[in-house]
Amino acid sequence: MIADSASVHPSAVCDEGCRIGAHTRVWHFVHVAAGASIGSGCVLGQGVYVAPTARVGDGVRLQNNVSVYDGVTLEDDVFCGPSAVFTNVARPRAHVSRKDAFEPTLVGRGATLGANCTIVCGVTIGRFAFVAAGAVVTRDVANFARVMGVPARQVGWVCACGEALASGDAPECSVCGLRYVERDGAITEAT
Repeated sequence: MIADSASVHPSAVCDEGCRIGAHTRVWHFVHVAAGASIGSGCVLGQGVYVAPTARVGDGVRLQNNVSVYDGVTLEDDVFCGPSAVFTNVARPRAHVSRKDAFEPTLVGRGATLGANCTIVCGVTIGRFAFVAAGAVVTRDVANFARVMGVPARQVGWVCACGEALASGDAPECSVCGLRYVERDGAITEAT
């Protein structure tokens, strides 16, 4: 079902049985497979593919050439930069069918995945985490963590607004003023 208020480019292919939410924009040469679920207020850039069991929340931005494969869930407000890559099988072989071996990947609310990063299947990327362009994520990423490199390593924390946070017992965003509490290698929003 495609919501009446959704905008779908004539070159896009939206298979019967997919769900596309209200006010979502689907651009050139996108393919949304039957069974895929796209939330409301999303943008799917040129050349995006969304697989049958993929789940895309509300307000998600998939920039050009992102493929969201079976087993991948993107929570609300996730940003995937151009050509960000997901995998769904740990040890693929062309001559061995592993469709029963898909490993789930979860990207938490508000997370950002930079251009050309690779997310290896079976990981969870925490809420508002920030994965740098070109990083290769091979293990879980904490909420608000900023990671970069190959393989990706945590280099700091990031605010919900996207700005880097200074380390310390009580990080505060210098841009928006949100405050955080750092304990035991993790941060949470201050109450």
